[in-house]
Amino acid sequence: MNRFILPALVIAILAGTASTAIAHAFLDNATPKVGSVVTSAPKNIRIQFTQGVEAAFSHIQLFTTDGQMVAIGQASVDPNDPTELTALITGALAPGKYEVRWDVVSVDTHRTNGHFPFTYQP
Repeated sequence: MNRFILPALVIAILAGTASTAIAHAFLDNATPKVGSVVTSAPKNIRIQFTQGVEAAFSHIQLFTTDGQMVAIGQASVDPNDPTELTALITGALAPGKYEVRWDVVSVDTHRTNGHFPFTYQP
């Protein structure tokens, strides 16, 4: 019976470490904040992730509630913080509700995406 305990223990340890090594970049925080109401028009969208992201494969889009895409600049990764993706809002925002959509590839090559709302109400 003891000859099965050691292999089972090794398998359990390896399974536990494999799950932590296979991580994804998930949204940690954002500006504008998720679900917030802002009184000043944001100049950019900043999203911070739980791990570094690859700029060449990561994107941010901004939409109005009726599905119209809002012009924003190309997303870039902060050279001092690879977990931060930022895009400049190039046009003027009208008061209303908006949806930020993001699609990123983390440094461990896993793709994740998501979205969050915010409201601009001067």
